[in-house]
Amino acid sequence: MKESDTFYIIDREEWKNLHGETAITMSEEELESLRSLNDKISIDDVKEVYVPMLQVLHVHLKHYTERQKEIQKRLNQPQKSTPYIIGVAGSVAVGKSTLARLLQMMMSRVYKDKKVELITTDGFLFPNAVLEERGIMDRKGFPESYNMPMLLNFLADIKNGKPNVKVPVYSHKRYDIVPDKYHTLDQPDILIVEGINVLQLPANEKIFVSDFFDFSFYMDAEPRNIEKWYLQRFGVLLQTAYLNPDDYYHSYAVGNRQEAFEMARGVWKRVNLTNLHQYILPTRFRADMIIHKTTNHYVDQILLRKH
Repeated sequence: MKESDTFYIIDREEWKNLHGETAITMSEEELESLRSLNDKISIDDVKEVYVPMLQVLHVHLKHYTERQKEIQKRLNQPQKSTPYIIGVAGSVAVGKSTLARLLQMMMSRVYKDKKVELITTDGFLFPNAVLEERGIMDRKGFPESYNMPMLLNFLADIKNGKPNVKVPVYSHKRYDIVPDKYHTLDQPDILIVEGINVLQLPANEKIFVSDFFDFSFYMDAEPRNIEKWYLQRFGVLLQTAYLNPDDYYHSYAVGNRQEAFEMARGVWKRVNLTNLHQYILPTRFRADMIIHKTTNHYVDQILLRKH
C-alpha cells in the first residue's frame, strides 16, 4: 500500500481483499436501475469496490454514533439520533449519481432500522428564468448559479432533526427546476447529498456545505475520459428525447446530429471543463475518499484519507 501525507493510496487488487464478511445480494436488474446514463458498473464492481467502501463507512458511522451519545451525555442533553450526512462530489458525467444511488441501496439493506435518503444539489440551482435575468445562463453549474443560502438552510434543518423538510425538484428533461414540485425528507438517519459543488468553498459564505458532512466522496477521472463519457451520455439523451417534444434535448434529437454534437463539445469545453478546472477539481483533496476511474469507468484506485 502506498501513502501520501494525507491519504492511503490503494490499488483495486488490494482494496477488493478488504470486503471482510459483508455480503450484499444484488441482481443485474437492480444494478441496472441504479446506473446513470452511459455509466458502467458490474456486480464485480459492487463486490470488489463498493462493499469494502461500505465497511469503511461502517467504522466511521459507528464512531460517529458513539461520539454523539458521549457528547450529549456530558452536556446533559437528551439522547437523540443526529443524522449522518454523506457528500458525493465530482464532475458531470463521471458517475456521481450511480455511486450515490448505490450507496443508498446498500446502506438501506445493511442498516434496516435506519431511514436512508438521497438528494442532489440540482434542486438548489436557480430556475432558468432567474439565470437568464442575471445573465448567467451560460454558467449553469458554476457556484453563482446555486441558491447557496437555501442549500445551507436545508442542511441545517436536516442536521437539527427538523421534520418534513422540502427540496425543490430539478428535471433533466426540462433542464430546469419544476415549479411547485418538492421532495420531502422527514428526519432521515442517513442523508446522501450528491452534486458537483458539495465540496466547494463559495466566496462570502461563513458556513460551507461540507461543514455538514460526516463523510465525503470524490469521484475522479482524467478530463479526457470525462469528456468522452459526457458526449456518450449526450448521445443517449438524444435517443430518449427523439419522440418527446417537451424534452429539452428534442430539438437537438430531430436536427442535424453532427451540429448537435458540435454544440455539445462546445458546452463541454466552455462550461463543464472550465467549471471542472476552476471549481470542482480543486476540491478533490478535501474528500475523505477519492474513487479514481480509468477507461470505460473502471475503478482502478482508491485514496482513503488518514484520520
